Amino acid sequence: MKLHETFIKPMHKEGWRFVGAFGVLTLLLFFIWMPLFLIGLVLTIWCYYFFRDPVRHVPDVPGLIVSPADGIVSLVEWAAPPPELGLGDEKRLRVSVFMSVFNCHINRAPVPGRVAKMAYKPGKFLSAELDKASEDNERNSLLIEMDDGRDLVVTQIAGLVARRIVPLTEEGAVLKRGERFGLIRFGSRLDTYLPEGVVPLVDVGQTMVAGETVLADMAQTSPRPARAD
Repeated sequence: MKLHETFIKPMHKEGWRFVGAFGVLTLLLFFIWMPLFLIGLVLTIWCYYFFRDPVRHVPDVPGLIVSPADGIVSLVEWAAPPPELGLGDEKRLRVSVFMSVFNCHINRAPVPGRVAKMAYKPGKFLSAELDKASEDNERNSLLIEMDDGRDLVVTQIAGLVARRIVPLTEEGAVLKRGERFGLIRFGSRLDTYLPEGVVPLVDVGQTMVAGETVLADMAQTSPRPARAD
């Protein structure tokens, strides 16, 4: 990789209008007051950085579940999938990845499979780091059915700053592992509900890279772990 490619990443098309707006405003500030221009320049660079869409090297090993988001694992707990998916109240192991405003916000499919259902639910904009954000905040959930008959749920959750969930796929679409399926503006969280018997290989506080970090291995199933009800 060349040196400039380390710092200059491709940007998702969703970000062009925002970077353009910041750029025009920054140019106007140049004629008003230099300190404001410098602030605008920093914000323009940050906006570009937020919408960056770097190439990811997705592992090609069958059975792997990769992280759907860049960020930090904030929770690993038992929880029922979002009710709007109609999967019942049976709890699954849920891994939550919190994305700050400095993380890349392109979301990627944890597993290959068909989007059997996609359900959007309006809600609040609490801090995405809070436990109750999974239940109360605006969210968009995908039920992904795999070739072996198992399924996985991944949910985009808007946060305190994030006010827009942008889907990049639709029901019936067939996704590859690591394929882009959406993004969230600006700072939020992704919940992954693992299939029965699958345990996470990550823990709270671990840094995740969307499409690359292995979240779990479905080939390493185990008896249903004990959980606190």
